[in-house]
Amino acid sequence: MTVGSMESAQLFDAGSKGRGLRATKELNAGDVVFAEPSFSAVVFDSLAMQVCHSCFRRQPKLHRCAQCRFAYYCDRTCQTACWDEHKQECAAIKKIGKAPNEHVRLAARVIWRIHKNTGLASDSQLISVDKLEDHVADMSEEDLKRLKADVNSFMEYWSYGSKQHSADYISHIFGIIKCNGFTLSDQRGLQAVGVGLFPNLCLVNHDCWPNCTVILNHGNQSALSSALHSKRRIELRALEKIGEGQELTVSYVDFLNLSADRQKKLKEHFYFDCSCQHCSQHIKDDLMMAAADSKPSADKVKEVTAFSKECLEKIETSRIEGDYQEVAKLCQEALAKQENVLADTHLYRLRVLSVSSEVLSYLRSFSEAAECARKMVEGYMKLYHPNNAQLGMAIMKAGVTQWHAGQIEAGHGMICKAYSILMVTHGPNHSITRDLETIRTQTELELKMFKQNETVYQTMREAALKPPAESKA
Repeated sequence: MTVGSMESAQLFDAGSKGRGLRATKELNAGDVVFAEPSFSAVVFDSLAMQVCHSCFRRQPKLHRCAQCRFAYYCDRTCQTACWDEHKQECAAIKKIGKAPNEHVRLAARVIWRIHKNTGLASDSQLISVDKLEDHVADMSEEDLKRLKADVNSFMEYWSYGSKQHSADYISHIFGIIKCNGFTLSDQRGLQAVGVGLFPNLCLVNHDCWPNCTVILNHGNQSALSSALHSKRRIELRALEKIGEGQELTVSYVDFLNLSADRQKKLKEHFYFDCSCQHCSQHIKDDLMMAAADSKPSADKVKEVTAFSKECLEKIETSRIEGDYQEVAKLCQEALAKQENVLADTHLYRLRVLSVSSEVLSYLRSFSEAAECARKMVEGYMKLYHPNNAQLGMAIMKAGVTQWHAGQIEAGHGMICKAYSILMVTHGPNHSITRDLETIRTQTELELKMFKQNETVYQTMREAALKPPAESKA
């Protein structure tokens, strides 16, 4: 399908939810409902020197813009492809001598684009950007204070001689960004690296158990000519069968939170009260707070829950400080306390298992990491939608960890399971899916070798993992 085509979706009045999008035909799991290039997007301040400002890939040895000395690119081709979007920003940064924060940079890019395209970048865009909801009237005092500071910073940054705008209009644009900005991830989907505005995506309403997911496709930047670079874009993909006329929904928050916590987060950030079925009926809340099958006393559960919460705060502090041995020790203590007290679907147990698997892999304790990953995935599979992208990524990591631990049968099984999910959520051409296909082929070969002769396989594996001998002086 062509980028920007809206043949499978149409705008409709979604009642109390305002505008929404619905399917114009029956869709199957994995179908791309629509793809949409960003109207405007920026790299986060903290990653400005590590991520290409054109294609949003994390790359070593990026090339800096010689004019503003702020923007970085993979190469001259990426820089040329982005020049139309960067040129006014470049002049503004040079004028004031520094780059403002990411919110101000994105607001400016949005307004420059509105000047150029009058808010409609293509025929397939269903609504002008400045007609999106801003919820400024619903903002808290603290949010309004930050908004005022951003507006003042914007006024200083806005290029001299450009069309001037009122503070109300600029506030309106900031409000739109706050409520509708979509977080962009790197090419491996492992880290949030920026934020962008996608007008048609903004019309898709929230549901905690959605029928669609959004994935960022970085496009093809391998062509030598910047004119042949494909634009970064989002793809709205169906997670399940969707009937003609059915509303299309995505989740604005991670499902792995209690319904009350999800509702609180949605109210604070998006200014609406979620009344979806999973929130209204508190579906799966009982599993997320469940006690172990051994039926410990209520006091014991309360004690271990409080201990786990405190321990997770210490774990986060140690992670930030880079003390991974301490993180591993704290995780071990928490998991020992939780054993036979908290169920394998309890949120605090899953959070500790996730961190533990990650840090033990980093410390190359693959067998222990694989066991934590296995338990975590078992819990996730009871909670997440079967085609949830985060579930697919978690199963992929668990499979790779098991592979590294020499558990080739279990690892290959997990990798195949992850591949089937990512084919729905990411599609066959996404870099993550292609990487996983390579891993799947490798584990399949190793599994055949293992089944033919386990001893030979283990000997070859140990030789491959053995660190190289230090050279003698």
